[in-house]
This record gives sequence, C-alpha cells and structure tokens, in this order.
Amino acid sequence: MKFAAGQESKKAGYKVPFGTVSITPRARQLINEALDSKWVTKGKYVHEFEERFAALFGMKHGVAVSSGTDADALACAALYDFGARRGDEVIVPALSFVATGNAVFQAGLTPVFVDVQRDSLNIDPALIEEKITPRTRAIMPVHLMGKPAAMDEICAIARRHNLRIIEDAAEAHGAEYKGRKIGAIGDMSCFSLYAAHIVTTIEGGMILTNCGQTAEALRSLRNHGMTGKFTFSRIGFSSKMNELEAAVGLGNLDIFGQILETRRRNMLYLIDRFRRLDRYFITLKEEAHEKLGPHAFSIILREGLPFGKDEFVSYIESQGVDSRNLFYSMPTQCPSYAFLGHRIGDFPQAEYCSDQGTHIGIHQDIEISQLDYAAEVVEAYLRRKGLTV
Repeated sequence: MKFAAGQESKKAGYKVPFGTVSITPRARQLINEALDSKWVTKGKYVHEFEERFAALFGMKHGVAVSSGTDADALACAALYDFGARRGDEVIVPALSFVATGNAVFQAGLTPVFVDVQRDSLNIDPALIEEKITPRTRAIMPVHLMGKPAAMDEICAIARRHNLRIIEDAAEAHGAEYKGRKIGAIGDMSCFSLYAAHIVTTIEGGMILTNCGQTAEALRSLRNHGMTGKFTFSRIGFSSKMNELEAAVGLGNLDIFGQILETRRRNMLYLIDRFRRLDRYFITLKEEAHEKLGPHAFSIILREGLPFGKDEFVSYIESQGVDSRNLFYSMPTQCPSYAFLGHRIGDFPQAEYCSDQGTHIGIHQDIEISQLDYAAEVVEAYLRRKGLTV
C-alpha cells in the first residue's frame, strides 16, 4: 500500500496495536492444575519460574514479586542490609516510567536525578559523578526501550565510589551489552513482567542477583520482612507473586526464543524502514557492541519541524496506529515530584524526549505488513506537511 502526496489512508480502522499477551496451552494447563489443587498463592510454580528465569540470564538467584515497581523498591530496600539508612540516595535517570522514581521513595530512600542522552534515552554517564554525595548508595540505570545503558562507564563510576548497581531492566528482556546479558551486569537487576513485555505474568516482576545474602534479604522483604515463621527482622512489603501468574510466566519462558526472535525482526525492520526519515526523527539504533531488547519502537521529532508531537500522534492514531508517550522527566514533568524543587529546564534532554517523543508496538503478534502500514502512515503525514520522503 502506497500513499500519494496528501492522500489519506483508506484503512483508518486498521489497528496496529501497541501490546499483546501470549498465553500458551501449557500456561492454561498449569493454571487449571493450580486451581484444582486450591494452592494458588506462592508455591511450586513460582519457585520453578524463579529458577528458570534466573538460569535464562545466567544468574544464581531469582526472586519473583508482584510488579516491576516492587522489584525496584525491594532492590532499593535491600541496600539497608549493606549499610544504607533512611533518606540515603540512589542515582536514577530523569527520563523513565514514573515507577522508577516512585520505587526509590517507597524504599525510604531519595532519588537523585541525572539527565539522559537524547540519542540513547539513557542516563548520561558524564553527568553522574557530579551528583554523588556521601549519602549515595547506588546507581540505578534504566535500559529504556530495551537500549542498553553505558554499563562500562557506569560500572567504573560505581567501583570508584563503592556504590552498588541496580539495573532497571524492565523493558530490556533479551538485550545484550558487549557480549553480556542485560540483567547480569549489576549487583541486582529488576524486570517488569507486565502484560506488554517480552516475558509476562500479566502483572509481576523479578529481581536477579548472584549474592546469596541479597537474595535472602529480598525474599524476606517481599513477605513483610519475615524470616522463618512470624519472625519479622526488617520492615518489609507484601509483594509476593502467585501461582497463576507464575503459570503464565512459565508458558512465556517456553516460547521466549520465539517471542524474542519475532520482536527483534520487527524492531530491526522498523529501524531500517525509518533510516530514510532520519532527518525528521530520532529513532534508536543498534550499535555493533549491543543487542537491543525489542520492547517498542521510539520516535522522537527532531528540532525545527513544521509540526509538533501532539499533531503527529493525533494523525497516526486517527489512522489506526496505536502509540504511547515516551514517558516524562520525573523531577520536572510529574506534578507529584514538585516538592523536590526542580524546574523545567533542569533536565533538558529528558524534557525534550518527553515533549517530542512517542513509541509504537513491535510485539510478537504484529506482522511485517502492519509495520509497513505504520511506516507508510508516517510517510503520508510528512507528505501532507510538504516534506520529502
């Protein structure tokens, strides 16, 4: 399907949906078995899911929790077992889903925000050290949109300052950085298992670590701080995963390779399709040293275009291409964080990405023909604005 200059799509009802959920026959079988057994809280399926997920990333311990936000919060709370005190600081990127910052607060710690790089969407390592204080305990890079953060530089900074690294790998399932799997580089890594992600339990999260002491603390933290039977050794959370969610996750792990391959095909296809539009949009590129985790396809408008993001998004949505905003600069664009005292302009790159960025789906149920359609909708819009494609 090709659009002539100024021509509207004739398939406005043709939806290119943002997300999907894969529920396998085995998952349905395990759900029924759990229901029949009447043991639906954390049990054998959760344990199996933890072991298999950890093994997928070459890690020793997996701790399943009720959401990716809880994964971040518990990982931060585990820092208390290593000397952190209430109000101590965790360095995070300004641009992320708001759960990243919220989780730090939920753990009783203080997020310290660092601006991002516009082309990678990730925390700018050159700006980290100026934010480190005697109260800093960890750096939490976010591999946004599945793009690996600059882990060599981040790890070097952490070593110099004796800081722990918590990888927020919520969207980075299957990503790699210089031959290492994202999620297997930091002291802890946190995954979201929300419905739109590569491995899903519908809701849910996972924390990975190679440290037995950390894993023990995390298991206690997810269950009210309990150790043994009704001994409460720390202030904890109620964030256990249940058997039904784990059953869905086990089904996803059975087909992880297929999901990852299809999503990577879709992501690389769109990267290639959008090369000719590089003068108009910033899109993520896959560098030689990395593999992107194929979560979604981000599109950021370049400066000086004769249209804005809201108009652009309104058009592609009207033509059936589903999209989501490219998150926000938490300290300056989320009103809930106004008490921190930051002002618009303090994090210019994060603010620009939010103001001018959107993202569309590349999930395993999308066909190449749908990706072609989405790209052609974008090209048709540019022609409407008198631009050459």
